Amino acid sequence: MTRGVHPLASVLALFARVASGVQVRWLDCEPGTRQRIYFANHTSHLDAVVLWAALPDEARALARPVAAQDYWEKTRMRRFLSERVFQAILINRNPQGSDRTLAAATGVIDKMVEGMGDRHSLIVFPEGTRGSGEELAVFKSGLYHLALRRPDVELVPAYMENLNRILPKGEVLMVPVLSSVTFGPPLRLEPGEHKRAFLERAREAVRRLRPQ
Repeated sequence: MTRGVHPLASVLALFARVASGVQVRWLDCEPGTRQRIYFANHTSHLDAVVLWAALPDEARALARPVAAQDYWEKTRMRRFLSERVFQAILINRNPQGSDRTLAAATGVIDKMVEGMGDRHSLIVFPEGTRGSGEELAVFKSGLYHLALRRPDVELVPAYMENLNRILPKGEVLMVPVLSSVTFGPPLRLEPGEHKRAFLERAREAVRRLRPQ
């Protein structure tokens, strides 16, 4: 069952935009409320929140970040925000033992597809873990399997700049630095396209959006 938008959502979105100084650009792509999978580079715990906040109000109300369970369930406040405000889909990013099976991996995709339903968009980070901000890591296969399961949904690349400098890895205090989110032209999985070719094409679509 879909919950309504929490009253704190607009307040937190405004705070995230102001605190990050984020500038939003749309290149050959128009913001809208159609179902999409937004996929971006990953360098900071702020990434999901800032990308969510960068969307227009109506699109943000329908967007569900896919985020790390170990981080967002660590405290009561984070659990509240992830569940009630961001309506995040939390996944285990460090599976161990039985969670590393093919069935468990398929279950993660099932959870994301179910979370989309017939109206929600997703925010995903195909690198799987935070990088340095210097170079994109090889994309994991989740984006490919989502595209297979939902070929009707647009895949929109995004590049996030300077988020790793605002909240460096291992730090808890934010540093005031201007950041940006650039959304690029949508793409789809082509008929017969192999997984490796698709993931490299998607990775390059994000990399091309990096400000020069």
